[in-house]
Formats: sequence, C-alpha cells, structure tokens
Amino acid sequence: MPHTIRLRAELFTKAMRLAGFRSDYALARAMDLNRSTVTRVLTGQLNPGPAFIAGALTALTPMTFTDLFHVIHTDPKAPRR
Repeated sequence: MPHTIRLRAELFTKAMRLAGFRSDYALARAMDLNRSTVTRVLTGQLNPGPAFIAGALTALTPMTFTDLFHVIHTDPKAPRR
C-alpha cells in the first residue's frame, strides 16, 4: 500500500507564526532551504521531502512530526493530478 506525507498546513502556519517567523523567507533561512521550496510545500504544490521535514522539525522545535505532518494512503489506481 503506497503512502505519502502531507503537511498539516494550518497547524504548520500557526506553529510558524508562534515561533516568530513572519515570512516564508525567514522560515526557509532557518530550515536551510530555498524560499520557493517552502512556499510550494505550504501551497500544496509539492509534498514535503526529507530535507523539508528535518528542517521544519529543527526550526519549529518543540513541534513533533505528528504535529506538523500526516501520513496518508494513496490509491495507486487513482488518476494523478
């Protein structure tokens, strides 16, 4: 059964603001990623990869993986968007 990781965007954005990050750029610097990567994950254009997940958990401590992300089952027979 294929699975993928998705961002809990609303909770992630709230955690970002509570941690004092006022822009995608500021968060991207703390995560050691490009701003465009952070923006694309936040808008759902890109699923979070290992570097994004590790950067988020580092920058948004004490948030945990389950606070920020969820694992979902993907149907391999469903058409791709």
